[in-house]
Amino acid sequence: MANALTRFGKFVAGGLSARSFQGVTAEEFMGLTRQQRTSTTVTEATALRNSAVWACLRLRADLISTFPCDVYRKVGDVRVEVPKPQVLVEPGGPRWDYQDWMYASQFDLDRSGNDLGLVLERDGSNRPALIELVALGDWSVVEKADTGEIKYRVRGKEYTPDQVWHERQYVVAGCPVGLSPVAHAAWVISEGLSIQQFAQQWFSQGAVPSAHLRNTQKTVPPKTALEVKERFKASVQVGDPFVSGSDWEYNPLRAEAMGSEWLNAREASLADIARFFGVPADLIDAAVSGQSITYANITQRNLQFLIMNLGPAVSRREKNLSKLTAKPRYVKLNTNSLLRMDPKTRAETYKIMIDARIKTNTEVRALEDDKPLTQAQVDEFETIYGPVKAPPVKAVS
Repeated sequence: MANALTRFGKFVAGGLSARSFQGVTAEEFMGLTRQQRTSTTVTEATALRNSAVWACLRLRADLISTFPCDVYRKVGDVRVEVPKPQVLVEPGGPRWDYQDWMYASQFDLDRSGNDLGLVLERDGSNRPALIELVALGDWSVVEKADTGEIKYRVRGKEYTPDQVWHERQYVVAGCPVGLSPVAHAAWVISEGLSIQQFAQQWFSQGAVPSAHLRNTQKTVPPKTALEVKERFKASVQVGDPFVSGSDWEYNPLRAEAMGSEWLNAREASLADIARFFGVPADLIDAAVSGQSITYANITQRNLQFLIMNLGPAVSRREKNLSKLTAKPRYVKLNTNSLLRMDPKTRAETYKIMIDARIKTNTEVRALEDDKPLTQAQVDEFETIYGPVKAPPVKAVS
């Protein structure tokens, strides 16, 4: 991977005709390499070893990729659903249906701020009909300094903007690619990876000695110390007793206190990572000890997550996917599954809607995938509860 000072024209003095941007290294746009910022190298690949990074990316991609995708158009003031084009059924072909394609593209968007694909086919209206997603490390964006013209370089070959599908988020002025949360969270991700690495070395007895065998009576020459060490190890490894005089003392070194500090530091870093990826820490089981947030029900919790965290990403995807349809058609992702209520709350909501004349009994049953009431069911209800009373009619003065 090229050094930031040679890849971005704005950081190099003298006569460059173009600036090169790569979607996976937006941190280099800040003028620093990862090696300068972190003790443990952090890339989009190594970041996935951190459980908080993986959990955040998985949660967001899981949800957005499973929201049903519907296409609508306005007829007067009424929204009418219309058939989806094939590109919204199998965007990447038979091997990449909508759900897989959306998961992969959202995963890339959330970790690098960008996803890119090659437009392999177009429909009769010249809209993309087949989009092959490209791995993050296989593409970059080149901007000519004098004209501002942008081209994409994919696996060594140049493409014009009309030949690619490019979605981005976390955008800033002057940069044609979105910023990478992984790059900007590199410090805190590096901290977590360093803790994991050090703990692994500690508990595998590679970071510090596992025990201290000390002679309490005299100073032991190096050669003698080595012989005693080998005798001790040979006895311990096969389970035999080790025989010594009263001058030898054995002290195992324990790591309980250090382990507690590691766990505390790791919990704090997990919560920090969740903030970078726009996911509440409690949703990935990374809530900091002592913090407590309570909600009336799961629906209220999910509603806050949808509005404050996931909603903007959903809106951006809807805007971009709408470009694959003919105007004035547009795409909506159905987020109702995230707001699924518990049975008691759902029943109370339906009753309010029926009593307020917002929906009919038949419409509510359809929401529950139930068929309309049969005449036999209506008769049974009237037998038990009596006939339905009509609302009172106000007298006309």
